[in-house]
Amino acid sequence: MAFDFEKALRRRTAQHAELMALENRRIRDASGVFERWENPVLSAAHTPLIWRYDLERRRNPFLLERLGVHAVAGAGAIQRSGRICLVARVEGKDRKSFFAVAVSQSGIDRFRFWDHPLELPEAGDPDGNVSDMRLTAHEDGWTYGVFGIERKDPTAPLGDTSRAVARVGIVRTRDLVRWERLADLRSRAVGPQGVVLHPELVRGQYAFYTRTQPGLGEDGVGGIGFALCENIEQAELGEETLVDARAHQTFKEARNAVGAPPIKTRKGWLHVAQGTRTSAAGLRSVLYAFLCDLDEPARVIAAPGGYLLSAEGDERTGDVPSGLACAGAIARESDEVFIYYAASETQVHVATTSVERLLDYVTRTPPDPQHTRGSVALRAALVERNLALLARQKGKAYRGLR
Repeated sequence: MAFDFEKALRRRTAQHAELMALENRRIRDASGVFERWENPVLSAAHTPLIWRYDLERRRNPFLLERLGVHAVAGAGAIQRSGRICLVARVEGKDRKSFFAVAVSQSGIDRFRFWDHPLELPEAGDPDGNVSDMRLTAHEDGWTYGVFGIERKDPTAPLGDTSRAVARVGIVRTRDLVRWERLADLRSRAVGPQGVVLHPELVRGQYAFYTRTQPGLGEDGVGGIGFALCENIEQAELGEETLVDARAHQTFKEARNAVGAPPIKTRKGWLHVAQGTRTSAAGLRSVLYAFLCDLDEPARVIAAPGGYLLSAEGDERTGDVPSGLACAGAIARESDEVFIYYAASETQVHVATTSVERLLDYVTRTPPDPQHTRGSVALRAALVERNLALLARQKGKAYRGLR
C-alpha cells in the first residue's frame, strides 16, 4: 500500500494541535503548601512540528522525523506584558541542547514555542553543550540569562571522549529576541550548574548565588554560596560566603544549589532550591525553600525542615529518575506563585501556590533539629497540642484525625 503523505501530515498536525489546546487540571497536594498540575507544561511532544519534520514531500516522502527532540528540561521564567515566558532547554536526539522561548497567558497550560529556537552568540570557543538557563529581571533594566556550558577538554588523553571543561555562560536581553553574550563567569570555586544572578545590586555590586565546592564553611562541607562582582560584562567573583550548607542525613547531603532567582517578599528573599541525597537506588533530588534577609541576602533567616516538593507518578520516569530541578519561579501581582521544575530531566511541570502561603510555610514550619531525638520531640509536641485541642472541642469537629 502506498504511503499517504497528506493523510499522515494531517494526523500529526491534529495530534499536535490537540496537545497544545489541552487544559491542565489542578491536583491539590496533601501538604496544603502548593497545587500540582496533572500534565507537563512542556515536553518533547510540545515542540513545533517544523522543528522536527521536513514537510516537503519530495525530500521526505515517508514523513519521517529528521531532527528529533528527546526532552525539554529546565526552564527559566519571566513575565512580559501579562504573559509568562519560559526559556527552556531543549535536548535533541543528538544529545545537543539549545534554548527556546515558550509563552503562555495562564502559566499552567497552552505554552507555545516561538517558531525559531534561540541562536545565542558564543564567547570565543564553541559551546559543546549547554544546561538550564536561569533568567533574572535585574534592577539595571536588563534580563540576564545564566547557564552552564561544557566544552571538550583539550588536555584529555587520546581516546577519552567524555572529559569536559565546565564554565558558566552569561547573556542579556531586553526583549528575549536580541541577546548579547558576555564573558564567561570567572571564579576559583564555582560549579557550572546552579548559578543564579540576584535581582538587585548589593552594596553597589552584582551578586551571584553559587554552588560551592567542598571546603567552604566551618565544617568544609560546601553548599550554596554567595559572591559579588563589580563588572557584569567581565564577571569575576570575589570571596564567597556560605549561605546554606549541605548536611548529613538530610535531603541535601550529597549536594544543593539555588534553583530559581529569589522572589522578593515583605519578609525577605524567598528561595526555591534543589537538594540531592543518596539512596539505594541512586541520587534523588527534591525542591526545598528558605528565606534570606532583605538587606543581607546571604543570611538565611528561616529554613523549614523537610523538602517542599518531590517527584510523583510519571515525574519519576526519565533520564534522571526521581530527580527534580527548578530554574524558574514567578510571583504575579495577584500573589500567585508559579514554580517551574524539570522532572527527571525530561519534561517541565508547574506547581502553584501564593506568596503568603510560602511565607507561612518557611517561617512557621520548624527547622530540622539534625538528629532523630529532636525530630521525635517536635512530633510529640505537635501530638500533645492536637490532643489538647481535641479534648477542648470534645472531638466533634475533629473526628477521624487520629
